[in-house]
Amino acid sequence: MTQDEDRRIRAGRAARRAAHVCAAAATALLITSCGTADDPQGAAAPSAPASASASASPKASLAPIKPGEVRIAGEVDKPYTITLADLRKLPQAEASVEFISAKGDQKHTYQGVLLHEVLKAAQPRFDPSKKNGQLRGVVAATGGGDYRAVFAWAEIDPGFAKSQILLAVSEDGTAFEDSAGPRLVVPQDTRGGRYVSELNQLWVGTVDPVVDGAR
Repeated sequence: MTQDEDRRIRAGRAARRAAHVCAAAATALLITSCGTADDPQGAAAPSAPASASASASPKASLAPIKPGEVRIAGEVDKPYTITLADLRKLPQAEASVEFISAKGDQKHTYQGVLLHEVLKAAQPRFDPSKKNGQLRGVVAATGGGDYRAVFAWAEIDPGFAKSQILLAVSEDGTAFEDSAGPRLVVPQDTRGGRYVSELNQLWVGTVDPVVDGAR
């Protein structure tokens, strides 16, 4: 072997070693900067949008309901909350009722505010382009223990029904405790299932999304 051939062989070996070293260094740098699937500490976690906590759920943007408060919400222009103290300041109506409950026959006299007046103040959004659009309306009343009952708007609106559903502030002359909230009183019902106690929410909407979505 000549000296020139020996030098060429040695130069080739050195070049291959240098290439291996560069490749190893590049791999190490990539792993360090990006991390791998098996290395959660090295991997960069995706960041959530700044608005995620606020928009994840409709409930997230609502303030918690305090004891004794009633939230009026749903498809309304002016949602608001009201308390027993607020209700006592409004014009009062009275209803003497008889109904059957789990405890037997009941006979009481309630004082309170007409439910229609309380809901009307929230300005429900009924479609004026529909004939009697308010007849598509429904009201869901939620009370203690997540108890819930539903009403058609026509049961509440004096333009369609003679019933006077109340948000009662007292029973037989005894005022309800402020922390308990009002009681829903439904004079036309023969059973007390819709006499929602510890009322905390009134939701107003229409049946259109449900009915139209089921077609």
